[in-house]
Amino acid sequence: MSNEAAAADTAAPDTAADTAALAERRHLLNLAFRMLGTTADAEDAVQETYARWFRLPENERTGIRSPQAWLTRVASNVCLDVLGSARHRREQYTGEWLPEPVGRASDPLDQVLLDDSVTMALLVVLESLSPAERVAFVLHDVFAVPFDEIAEIVGRTPQAARKLASTARKHVAERRRREAPVETHTAVVKEFWAACRTGELAELLRLLDPAVEMRVDGGGKVRAALRPIYGADRVARFVLGILSKPSGLMGSFDTVNGRMAMVFRQGAVVAGVVSFDVKDGVITDLWFTMTPDKLRTFARA
Repeated sequence: MSNEAAAADTAAPDTAADTAALAERRHLLNLAFRMLGTTADAEDAVQETYARWFRLPENERTGIRSPQAWLTRVASNVCLDVLGSARHRREQYTGEWLPEPVGRASDPLDQVLLDDSVTMALLVVLESLSPAERVAFVLHDVFAVPFDEIAEIVGRTPQAARKLASTARKHVAERRRREAPVETHTAVVKEFWAACRTGELAELLRLLDPAVEMRVDGGGKVRAALRPIYGADRVARFVLGILSKPSGLMGSFDTVNGRMAMVFRQGAVVAGVVSFDVKDGVITDLWFTMTPDKLRTFARA
């Protein structure tokens, strides 16, 4: 069953308010994905939001003047609860945890790719925020929700909600400083792959920041490095070592989270996605997602 059908099956859209509420599904998915970092968690949060909507008596639902505002508030509360428990779950996670890479054919999340608020670089930064900071930042800076409404969601005063968003914004700005424009990002990634294919270690080192960091997310389901790999020489040799093995992997360029990335396939199966952060013309971070659960939007495509 599709997620749209699952949402509709929660209850029949008997009223104009129900119809308006169900029409907000894409908006809610985009919001929840930015807050939670995976499509599975986003879809679960949206399902729970609709379940709460349809548990309301009909007269209460029809009395809600703005279904979008009500659903946004409830979805944000659901995400806040999920984020509160996520840190404990990720402490038990095998290896490095990365946000999910999202490809161009990720309907119904296709609109998620249209702006800079969903790049892998930003999603990684958002993981370092407190749950309340992340919710406040996403709601205000991405979706322009007023601070008095955010205050109700996070259980703070409007002034405190403003402070949460401000702290998050400064943290994001610091981590994303010097981030390359799309054209430069694309050019550097293409040069990187060309060097990988020729095995030119010196050329790879030229394209990597001396302090480059590579993180691999296998989720305990595929063999992967369990700790970050630091330094240009170690990262370059690690990448060349993987590519030198007779694995049958084929690499290609694709747009992932709005930026150029590498997608590796074994036959028709997507085996991994490598996203990059480029600053000052060199690669500062590589995020290699291999866990099958986080490659499902590519499997759908």
